[in-house]
Amino acid sequence: MKGSILYCGDTELNSAASYLAGLMTAWGWSFHYIPSHQAMKQTEIEKPWSLLIISDYPHYQINEACQQIALSHLEKGFGLLMIGGWESFHGQGGNWDTTLLGSVLPVEIQASDDRVNFDQSAWLSPNTMHPITAGLPWQTHPPAIGGMNRVVAKTNATTLLSANSFSIAAPTSGKGSGSPAWSFTQSQTLPALVVGEHGQGRTAAFMSDVAPHWVGGFVDWGLPRVTAEAAGGQPIEVGRHYAQFWKQLLEWTGRLSHV
Repeated sequence: MKGSILYCGDTELNSAASYLAGLMTAWGWSFHYIPSHQAMKQTEIEKPWSLLIISDYPHYQINEACQQIALSHLEKGFGLLMIGGWESFHGQGGNWDTTLLGSVLPVEIQASDDRVNFDQSAWLSPNTMHPITAGLPWQTHPPAIGGMNRVVAKTNATTLLSANSFSIAAPTSGKGSGSPAWSFTQSQTLPALVVGEHGQGRTAAFMSDVAPHWVGGFVDWGLPRVTAEAAGGQPIEVGRHYAQFWKQLLEWTGRLSHV
């Protein structure tokens, strides 16, 4: 099986983790999963992984010794990806801003609650071409997310995607010919996907989520639909472009095409 992935968080396999675990299973990738309520063991991180994924996994579940081992792997070519959520970045209980692994991500993490919820969604748009974002219809069919963590991209990092939120007003009924127009006023633009390097390793930070509710309509992006199910997980049904995005993000960050 392709891949060598340690996946931590997203509650449990029969919950939010069903999405990413299901896709990796469909791709034939091998991974080891640690649920959010379990601490990482040193014997787990010592294995020769290609990629560590942290998603809604609080900082205290990876002690300093384990983080130091992960950092050593990263310097030798390992990949590190953090995915957004209430217990990612700072969030509400993630608190990764004071940690070794948080310090090597390609973004500056806030020291206080960084959660942003979009009641009218935010649309993802590319800043530059990259293997992660290639081959997807960002300009003609941009996907929408429902929330994210607010961060600042580091000066030596590359922001690949931005989240653009709008204040949207519905048309009012009026007399005369023609259909009244909807009103879209852009309110803010935030970094949504940032990549970088540490030593010989690659780092990536995706500030929205992989699973509802923050993932919003992004989870349904693209036809035909993709169905998948990990052992111990729930069956999922997602959009084709959504699945392609995650495959390309994981492949690039962990150099999985070379495994």
